[in-house]
Amino acid sequence: MLKTTLMEAAKAGAAEIQRFFNSEFKISNKEGVNNLVTEADHASEKAIMELIKSKFPDHQILAEETGEIIQDSTYKWIIDPIDGTVNFAHGIPLNCVSIGIEHEGEIILGCVYNPHLNEIFFAEKGKGAFLNDKAIRVSEETQAIKACLVTGFPYTYINMPNGPLEIFERFIRKGVPVRRLGSAAIDLCWVAAGRFDGFYEHKLEAWDSAAGYLIVEEAGGKVTDFTGSTFSVYQHRILATNGKIHDEMLKVINGGEL
Repeated sequence: MLKTTLMEAAKAGAAEIQRFFNSEFKISNKEGVNNLVTEADHASEKAIMELIKSKFPDHQILAEETGEIIQDSTYKWIIDPIDGTVNFAHGIPLNCVSIGIEHEGEIILGCVYNPHLNEIFFAEKGKGAFLNDKAIRVSEETQAIKACLVTGFPYTYINMPNGPLEIFERFIRKGVPVRRLGSAAIDLCWVAAGRFDGFYEHKLEAWDSAAGYLIVEEAGGKVTDFTGSTFSVYQHRILATNGKIHDEMLKVINGGEL
């Protein structure tokens, strides 16, 4: 029932994405330059939440636009109605619905659906990761210097020492290809599918990472914070890799060189 509802909710949100994509819609701005929210974000979130509430009215919800709905339940749905809103607003088909389900503090189910590419990524704790019902695995690359990486930059960028730009520079000066797709949920899923070997970012929220983090782990990858400690969706910094280049990437992220 949980899995079925999760998939139905992701498809309901994706239907709103498709309905608004490449059409006229209202756009407003949140904190920071280019931190957009659109009419479609709200429509997708409404469709997702209505479906969840119809099946599990007592469950908690944490959604990007609505915020947190606290109830007396050990289950929490963590929702990003459109991850990659700037892409969406510019007609770039790299955006998705991302939904994770947390039970007693642990993410147990995750779904990321990019309707433009017709790609549904799904994982259940302890049961593997899948793309359109086919099992996926992380890559086999063993050297960070030969890896293809992906990252993102926060909109409310603080010019911190050892920040996103400095780390980015360390990799690209060594000739490592580092991409910037504009959707953390897709970045994580593409690590899980072996398209990228590693992903790092300085400032994610729970709705950005809840589903993708589980999908990477269930595909055989490794996810930690920047110290190498156990990752929590409620802290901002994330490193997700195939596991084989994880230590090398941690070294670079923390000021070292390849």
